[in-house]
Amino acid sequence: MRIAFAILLFTCLFATASAQYYLRGEIRDEKGNSLSNARLKLQSSNLIYYSGVRGSFGIVSTKETDSLFVSLDGYQDLAIRVEAGRYHIIALKMLYSAAHLQRNRLVSLTRDLEQEERKKFLFSGETYSSLVENEFVMARKNPETGFAIHADRAAYSNIRRFLNMQTTVPPDAVRTEELLNYFNFETSPLAKDSIFGFRSYISDCPWNPEHQLLYLNIASRKIDSNEIPPSNLVFLVDVSGSMDMPNRLPLLKSSFKLLVDNLRNTDTVSIVVYGSTVGVWLPPTSGGDKVKIRKSIEEMYPGGATPGESGIRTAFRLAKSQFIKGGNNRVILATDGDFNVGQSSEDELEKLITQHQEWGIYLTCLGVGMGNYKDSKLEVLAKKGNGNFAYLDNEQEAEKVLVKELTQTLFTVADDAYLNIRFNSSVIKEYRLIGFDNKAKALADSLNEVEGGEVGPGHSLLVLFEVVPVRGPGAEAYPTDEPLANLSINFRKPNESLRRISEYRVESNYTEFSQLPNCYRFATSVVMFASLLKQSKFAHQYGWNDVIIMADEAHRKGDYVQEEFISMVQKAKKIYGKMRKRKGRE
Repeated sequence: MRIAFAILLFTCLFATASAQYYLRGEIRDEKGNSLSNARLKLQSSNLIYYSGVRGSFGIVSTKETDSLFVSLDGYQDLAIRVEAGRYHIIALKMLYSAAHLQRNRLVSLTRDLEQEERKKFLFSGETYSSLVENEFVMARKNPETGFAIHADRAAYSNIRRFLNMQTTVPPDAVRTEELLNYFNFETSPLAKDSIFGFRSYISDCPWNPEHQLLYLNIASRKIDSNEIPPSNLVFLVDVSGSMDMPNRLPLLKSSFKLLVDNLRNTDTVSIVVYGSTVGVWLPPTSGGDKVKIRKSIEEMYPGGATPGESGIRTAFRLAKSQFIKGGNNRVILATDGDFNVGQSSEDELEKLITQHQEWGIYLTCLGVGMGNYKDSKLEVLAKKGNGNFAYLDNEQEAEKVLVKELTQTLFTVADDAYLNIRFNSSVIKEYRLIGFDNKAKALADSLNEVEGGEVGPGHSLLVLFEVVPVRGPGAEAYPTDEPLANLSINFRKPNESLRRISEYRVESNYTEFSQLPNCYRFATSVVMFASLLKQSKFAHQYGWNDVIIMADEAHRKGDYVQEEFISMVQKAKKIYGKMRKRKGRE
């Protein structure tokens, strides 16, 4: 009898000790949006769990009531009691600093423009577009405008891909400033110890005799090879199943092997992959050990889903562990942009990247592929990461970005840079910034700000304004004793918090269009090409032939990049001409 009782008592105690309860619920923000990858620590076991794609969690506990400690970057930590049998909705409060970071940021901003005027910009187009083209602005009412300076060039090679495929280009894929960035135009003279040089011209507008074009050329300082700081580079490579195409992972492998040839013994390289697994593929390795790095690159293979958010977190943690003070600390993300597992929305990714770049670790994005290529996501990531963005459509482009222009791609001379210009309303009646178009979402946001960009060494940026002079077109419209405008460039040096300002006077130096340096006339043809692709309402006065003639007359003979541009315009003429004929028959 005693033995039976002992067995019964032991069985009851064991059953109680081994009882399992299921704790379920979701992690959300204050607006009810799901929060994935929140860290959940269970008090009874000290085990760590993470919320799923839709913020949900399910945890096995030995206790019917237990405590969860919930944390997520950008949100206040929370401790909460949870009970089995209940479905818990747990809301995290956003930290003030994170809320500030999540504001929609503008590419360009005209000061004191009223919200109703912004709405005109927003809805003036015949069809909806996520990019809203800049309109003419009255200089007397709104004399001041500003825009981010950056060296992104991705739109150009992406457009080339569409045209090589004999298809039209989505208007939203055309970012005029990135087409201009693709060509390193004339370099402005730099004063000693200056970061930027500046030159300007005012000339005739080829598509409107009543208007004129203002050209602003901003050049950044080159750096000598002995000035280049050591690099801590983390290659973050998408090896998911969607990358299993010749123009995706194989192209990236060839591209990275080109970059490896330029590494030095003082550089450190690591590789993180994400696909069927997320992890460190190559631990931190000296740039001098090229054989090991190349072998590691060659052995990457595609497969699995696309846990991009986890890959980004792993890469930044690794970059932080190898941080070089005063060096070039950078994650290079290479992907088709298809983030389908983890924090996949643009807002969530913006917050994640912005928080990490505050550590001084920049982000360069390399896009590849077609079909599911997410241009918008990579553009956002690069800008939030104080980095740049390129699209690789072939090995020649990879060589251009990662070999010929390596210092411009991987190094910086100015961070968070933006240009501010204040027009002289006694000389300029109206003006229109060409390019630097804003997203509709950012333009509609009343709390938005201009977000500065990153500028690499030796880059020549060309910006065009279409202006309406007060006194009519021609040299007589510009008195030599009055400036057209005053210009300032705001920026920070890398690894510094101090903001610097370089100021310039935009002189009234009118030059006939035929007398402009060739590079400025060629740049005008690039702007006209972009406007035709965007199907802009400002491009009704000219056609493809006008662009071809202007580019052919102004291009530098023997310059492969400029000659290729002319062939791209010729392809576009045929593609869009066929489309127009089909519409006519219909």
